[in-house]
Amino acid sequence: MKGFFASFCGTLLALFAFVFVSGLLLIGVFAIFISMGERAKQVHVEPGSYLVLNLDGINLTDAPPAVESSGLGALFLGDSPSPLSLRQAVTGLRAAARDERIRGVFITGTFWPDGYGTGFAALEELRAALADLRASGKPVRAYFDDAGTAEFYLASVAQEVALNPFGLLVLPGLASEPIFFGSAFEKWGIGVQVTRSGKYKGAIEPFTRTDLSPENREQLTVLLDDLWGVVRADIAKGRGLSAGALQAVVDREGLITAEAALGAGLVDRVVYRDEILQALREETGVGPGEPFLQVAFTDYVKQLPERPERFGSVVAVLYAEGEIVDGAGGKGAVGGATFARELRALREDDSVAAVVLRVNSPGGSASASEEILRELRLLREQKPVIVSLGSYAASGGYWIAAYGDRVFTQATTITGSIGVFGVQFDIQKLGENLGLTWDRVQTGEKAGLLTASRPKSPAELAVFQRLVDHTYDEFLHRVSEGRGLEKGVVQALAQGRVWSGQQALGLGLADERGGLGAAIAHAALRAGIEGEPSLREFPTTRPLAEALAELFSDRVGPETRLIRGLRGPLGLALRRAEDQALEVTRFNDPRGVYARLPLDLRVR
Repeated sequence: MKGFFASFCGTLLALFAFVFVSGLLLIGVFAIFISMGERAKQVHVEPGSYLVLNLDGINLTDAPPAVESSGLGALFLGDSPSPLSLRQAVTGLRAAARDERIRGVFITGTFWPDGYGTGFAALEELRAALADLRASGKPVRAYFDDAGTAEFYLASVAQEVALNPFGLLVLPGLASEPIFFGSAFEKWGIGVQVTRSGKYKGAIEPFTRTDLSPENREQLTVLLDDLWGVVRADIAKGRGLSAGALQAVVDREGLITAEAALGAGLVDRVVYRDEILQALREETGVGPGEPFLQVAFTDYVKQLPERPERFGSVVAVLYAEGEIVDGAGGKGAVGGATFARELRALREDDSVAAVVLRVNSPGGSASASEEILRELRLLREQKPVIVSLGSYAASGGYWIAAYGDRVFTQATTITGSIGVFGVQFDIQKLGENLGLTWDRVQTGEKAGLLTASRPKSPAELAVFQRLVDHTYDEFLHRVSEGRGLEKGVVQALAQGRVWSGQQALGLGLADERGGLGAAIAHAALRAGIEGEPSLREFPTTRPLAEALAELFSDRVGPETRLIRGLRGPLGLALRRAEDQALEVTRFNDPRGVYARLPLDLRVR
């Protein structure tokens, strides 16, 4: 009987495995065929068509998508936002400005920000490309059911903005609302000991406090005021208002109804969507019941040809997007080893004439940042290295940027944060609550230095403080040497303090205001490339077949997220809490020393 049950269970398991693997293989083959079909499909653009930039579910990223899009994109993305790379978006708008078939651009929908995507520095550059298209003589129109600050900032350059009669402009100003785990850790019995250099280095405060320190509150207040000043000025100029008038309606309303928005001059029309669609039908000469002449922005950019590579005329664009970690990295993280290896390959590749480093990172591991910087310095000895600071380029993100031949920044970039901290966790009380105890034998006074079973002694903490102070001094030295500033000057503007890109220009931390496109053009100029350069990007978008191959291999994929697809205020709060918890798992510096922004400095 035992043999029967064993045989029966074994047969069931084998059958289940066969069905499961066969199903995956069938899905994989189906996906490959769909992908091949989509590649072969040509996008037809009728003359007089509007280019529809639908922001629904879009996350504006610096780097290109990790996997090529396909009809089975949901197989990999699920309820996650769809990435749209900044360079691809700007390239599409510039092409549309020259394309005689494109009548204008129609913007609608709402972004789905995720990670470090859809930041204001990226929005600045995309907005500038829309302004250039409008200046070419083509209309830019926008319609929203509801619009937040990001959507309205982008659309404020349009010649016509329309809003649903029951719609809202969610325009209360900018805020950053960190989550603090100090009380929770105390209740759970998790101890946290901190060493740091720089009085403004508030990156570890969420784990040790229940609120902002006075120093951190001071720097965040100044930073947000500066960023809001740029955003407010751009919106006011786009809508033909004074900054004071815009601030008055923001302070008075916060959530601005359609009627109030119309009365304040923030929108031009209050109409239902069907009325807008009818007006677009009439403008494009289409009869009732037919969609107006249009082409989806995502389809349009896919069919744009890339410039063929010419030997010695290639500009490589590397995207350092996400936390900087030791090792290979992965989704949402910049691996020091992987990134350094790519830089070595570019240094030895004679077809690459110049390199642009695009940084959209809050920093992270100090040792990984140094590993990347070492290769950048070697690369710079042979080829021009131009740095473009994205929405976030601070701490370790600025560490790797300091030696650029020229550093470009947007006014709304969050940068600086030149400071260092160390963090040591212990679970002694948590273990005691669970009935766990530890005992030890050791060969010397410092042999138990790295244990998490007890708090560190004062002598042990002194070891970590010396390491943090040494790393901070090295950070100051690199910024001083890379930027050509006196070390005393760097020390005065460091202390872990966060600055806007606009402030960074005045402090000597950056050279010129401009986005990724300006950095690429300057790199080509430095390399003596005539005309538009050929581009090579890293990381690249992987073919769907390659992603499927990884699915069937034993390689480790992206981390599993518990909370997916939740939108609205509650969903956003839960995702932010999960993001912050996941970021702690990336604290993998072998020395336990980090150059990183405050954990939850996300400005929305």
